[in-house]
Amino acid sequence: MRPITLISGASAGIGAELARVFAANGNELVLVARREDRLVALADEIAASGRPRPTVLTADLERRDAVAGIAAELSARGLEPANVVNNAGFGLLGAAATLSRDEQLAMIDLNVRALTELSLAFVDSLARHRGGILNVASLAAFLPGPGMAVYYASKAYVLSFSEALHQELAGRGVRVTALCPGPVPTEFQQRAGFRSSGRRHVLSLPAARVARIGYDGFMRGKRVVVAGTGNRVAALLLRLMPNRVLLPATDQSTLPRPSAP
Repeated sequence: MRPITLISGASAGIGAELARVFAANGNELVLVARREDRLVALADEIAASGRPRPTVLTADLERRDAVAGIAAELSARGLEPANVVNNAGFGLLGAAATLSRDEQLAMIDLNVRALTELSLAFVDSLARHRGGILNVASLAAFLPGPGMAVYYASKAYVLSFSEALHQELAGRGVRVTALCPGPVPTEFQQRAGFRSSGRRHVLSLPAARVARIGYDGFMRGKRVVVAGTGNRVAALLLRLMPNRVLLPATDQSTLPRPSAP
């Protein structure tokens, strides 16, 4: 079985940049997302740089059978993960009681259930290759988020789960890292329903920089990587401040949402 790095949500943003970084450091990749055309274009780009052409697998990770299908496809191709990178996920802006319950449950399926299943499905092969799991969480993991309640809660889960798994799998030689970026200009904001202000957030970092920081921290075996000095300071302050202060300060439930096209 040939070792590969499996990257979910690789069609754009941080996921695509992580694919570029892992490929540049000698990893053969399997790229997973729903948008095949984006994955094929990224695979062509990586192959054109002289690296092995990544394998493209289209899958909807919100489906309960998606991970089993990915595992079967890898086995049929003689591939097994040495690393798993869980980047797939989305958020929604708005009060939880007014947003679509189906969409919020789909968010849990993707951000939490699929990430958990992919993290646990290949532990034996990760241990054989002394590899690991890189889970993309968020600065949102450090606080409750009125106005994006389910998204913030899902990222708190990713952080907590990853830290615990870091401890549990250390004895098997498997490193587990939670990457916590702050604001990153990607398609995430449009999908979530944010209006563009045209201004750069003070804590914002480009996706390529976040990917580089995440990869370096993962290779060093760090448990948690908060991308950017400003975000590290923010994460420390968030841990110290009581939630009764944070809740009104971070409430996004009254922000205007884009009107339907």
